[in-house]
Amino acid sequence: MPNPTPRPRIVLAYSGGLDTSIIVPWLKENYGGDVICVAADVGQAEELDGLEAKAIASGAAECYVQDLREEFVTGFVWPTLRAGATYGRKYLLGTSMARPIIARAQVEIARKVGATHLAHGCTGKGNDQVRFELTYAALAPDLPVIAPWREWDIRSREDALAYAAEHKVPVAATREKIYSRDRNLWHVSHEGGPLEDPAHEPESDLFLLTRSPESAPDRPAYVTIEFHEGYPVAVNGEALGPVELIGVLNEIGGEHGIGRIDLVEDRLVGMKSRGIYETPGGTILYAAHSELEQLVLDRRTLSLKDMVAPRYADLVYEGRWWTTERIAMDALVDATQKRVSGSVRLKLYRGSVTVAGRESANSLYDERFVTFGEDDVYQQADAAGFIRLFGLSARVAALKEQEAAVAPTLAAAD
Repeated sequence: MPNPTPRPRIVLAYSGGLDTSIIVPWLKENYGGDVICVAADVGQAEELDGLEAKAIASGAAECYVQDLREEFVTGFVWPTLRAGATYGRKYLLGTSMARPIIARAQVEIARKVGATHLAHGCTGKGNDQVRFELTYAALAPDLPVIAPWREWDIRSREDALAYAAEHKVPVAATREKIYSRDRNLWHVSHEGGPLEDPAHEPESDLFLLTRSPESAPDRPAYVTIEFHEGYPVAVNGEALGPVELIGVLNEIGGEHGIGRIDLVEDRLVGMKSRGIYETPGGTILYAAHSELEQLVLDRRTLSLKDMVAPRYADLVYEGRWWTTERIAMDALVDATQKRVSGSVRLKLYRGSVTVAGRESANSLYDERFVTFGEDDVYQQADAAGFIRLFGLSARVAALKEQEAAVAPTLAAAD
């Protein structure tokens, strides 16, 4: 006799938001079997309160909630920071970095419970579907993927709320809560509603982490960040763990209106979208890290870093974390960061971050060479020979042009 079809065991990446809450009963209706929810704590704070009970109330057989905050920072945020990766000239990749670790946790639970399928609540228009499914492809290529937004007839937030009400699914979303948000330790993103008009200025009550620059203190704050080989290790002289360090800087930066970004970005699927991001601690760290690199790295190494950074940003944004390319770029970045130890003092004032000082035992700045006063270590006369050699190719080209211009005149005279 043929083997019976196994009872489906679907492992769902679960956030407790409107979409994933209604996906639980939808999966049971349309695929049968058990739905096992997996939620990753990457710093969503109170959003995780009561999550397990909510998943069970929605119809899930089980719900796993894993604390991945420290690994999120050390394994994903710090490498991206050290690479200097920024997408679309502004975006510090908060959502993008979180997806590979969440999807990996989902795969690990899927193996543990003997799952037959993986599922996610990403829409067919967004980037996250790619990020999740590239992780599945790399870590669980044998498991089929269910993406309800690409299958069901729900087309709007109103449809989703109606489905939740019909199936008695507990959700916090309402028609009045119009924004779609994603939060973790690194940032908060805001999309949807009136933000879909790029000409619309965000309302003041949109923001969660940052004060407006107008309402920030009318006095600057100074913050000193210490790095060891490119890793942030202390704030204002106090050694802090990765999670606590970002939390402290988020609080300081948020108080002074640091880290608001309004970006019209290019999604992977080809359309442009508009998002508002708050990344107060990350903005401070990027500024400090860049200033320290400028002090301790030579011109050619800095240029190489600047070439790698946008490629690293594309990789993170596109969800290609689990690739040889990322491993190779990490190795390059590691080599550049051996010298990046020291401290940077920054001035925060009403939304702006400016450098107030920097120091490092590895500094390549030497006052003996750059002083305008008298010195004994640099022979200014040497510059004439350097300039002559440095401009030799231009000089040769100009001489050739002169010779070519004179030749017809001499021929005519003959």
